Amino acid sequence: YLSRELDNSTSSKIFDQYLDTLDPGRAYFLAADLQSLDKQYRFKLDEALKQGNLQPAFKIFNLFQKRAIDRINYLVEILNEGLEKLDFTRDEELEIDRKQAPWAVNRTEIDDLWRRRLKASVLSMMLAGKDLAETQETLGKRYKNRLKQMNQTTSEDAFQLYINSFTSTYDPNTQYFSPRNSENFNITMSLSLQSIGAVLRSEDDYTSVVRLVPSGPADKSGVIKPSDRIIRVGQGETGELIDVVGWRLDDVVELIRGPKGSVVKLELIPAGSEDGTAKTVQITRNTVMLEDQSAQKKLLTYEVGGQLKK
Repeated sequence: YLSRELDNSTSSKIFDQYLDTLDPGRAYFLAADLQSLDKQYRFKLDEALKQGNLQPAFKIFNLFQKRAIDRINYLVEILNEGLEKLDFTRDEELEIDRKQAPWAVNRTEIDDLWRRRLKASVLSMMLAGKDLAETQETLGKRYKNRLKQMNQTTSEDAFQLYINSFTSTYDPNTQYFSPRNSENFNITMSLSLQSIGAVLRSEDDYTSVVRLVPSGPADKSGVIKPSDRIIRVGQGETGELIDVVGWRLDDVVELIRGPKGSVVKLELIPAGSEDGTAKTVQITRNTVMLEDQSAQKKLLTYEVGGQLKK
């Protein structure tokens, strides 16, 4: 832990750390952005933190968010024109580690960087055996999902990044956890939670069931299966069902978790349903033990010089 005054010098370090956290590869901000942000905030963050003023943090984050969305939209534009228009005969290079690279000075320069990034991704996928059509479809889905995730970013996400930039200037091993991340950390450490015992993932705007925790409430109920898609969630036997299609995965998970003995209602589309007909099920939450995530050990026996050793 560093005993450091929260002054202009520390403000400068926080500013650099925050920018490095947001854009470590120097691929989103422009040089003019850095000049403007530097002038406004480099030596202002200490006063803002003392006053509880988060406006500088959110203004910097919002500019980054704007630039990031603009970059993905640019890639989508190229995809819409067709990957066959990329010139694979040009002899070009792509700098992978850009921690010390200069910031792009204008839109033309940063467009060229991202065009090369896309070209590298296309070549990598084609070398892995995909044809141009498959590559275009895969990348189209990837960028669509990335845009969706960006548009679901919350102020809590931005706050956590900013405060961790602050804490790391005093101690690289100190981290701030948002309430939700703190809960997930405690679950990981205790290897238990109160829920239905289903591993979920986000897939094409739906929350899908990946697998059921053995002997968990969902597994014992027999009413929910892997690959089922959850479309609405309600609390209690009479609670209103809330549409969760398009929601962030952690928001859906938060609705499904709850106290032991309480009931959660799920409206889901069963796996393999041809007509998309949904059904509503009720599951009583219970304590779920995450034994498969616990530390494991195994004793190995091997032979050395005709003798068995462990």
